[in-house]
Amino acid sequence: MVSDPQSPKANSDGPAPASAPLAEEAPQKSRWLHLWDSQQENLRILVIALVIALLVRFFVAEPRFIPSNSMEPTLHIGDRLIVEKVSYHLHPPQQGDIVVFNPPPQLTALGYDFRQAFIKRVIGAPGQTVRVSQGQVLVNGQALEEGYTLEAPEYEMLPVTVPEGYVFVMGDNRNDSNDSHVWGVLPQGNIIGRATFRFWPLDRFGEVG
Repeated sequence: MVSDPQSPKANSDGPAPASAPLAEEAPQKSRWLHLWDSQQENLRILVIALVIALLVRFFVAEPRFIPSNSMEPTLHIGDRLIVEKVSYHLHPPQQGDIVVFNPPPQLTALGYDFRQAFIKRVIGAPGQTVRVSQGQVLVNGQALEEGYTLEAPEYEMLPVTVPEGYVFVMGDNRNDSNDSHVWGVLPQGNIIGRATFRFWPLDRFGEVG
């Protein structure tokens, strides 16, 4: 009977074959492959999470902070907000909405960076006429009930009729706000989204409006 030279029995009395160490290295190689596969999976998860975060920020919502006092007492310097971007694809801005927007052409012509964001309240919608007289804001001749302002405006403004595709915006801090009473109406296409929720500071956590 002829023994198989590769059979373990055939080599039981002789030295270990030269290929034996390879059998011992296989588990180590397997561990490295497993680690590599695991890292690749983690990388895939990270990339997917990053893509989702970017899509959410671009199309759905994004965080913003308040850099000025133009919306006091509603919003204070340092407040952190969530700005949602979906609703204005379904309907136009409504009177009373707090909107975040890129500066209009009137301001970019003065040197403002278009990427800079402003935040104000919508006062007048297309077709409405806004006027400021004797400490009151009037829309179509009717004085607004405004419990959200810091103080009454100390200026007069002649009537402005809002054209289609625009809104008239003002800061709640009427006497310290660079808004439509200074530079005119805002193109709706400049609006980034609507401020809906304050997540910081925690003692004023909740909806804004």
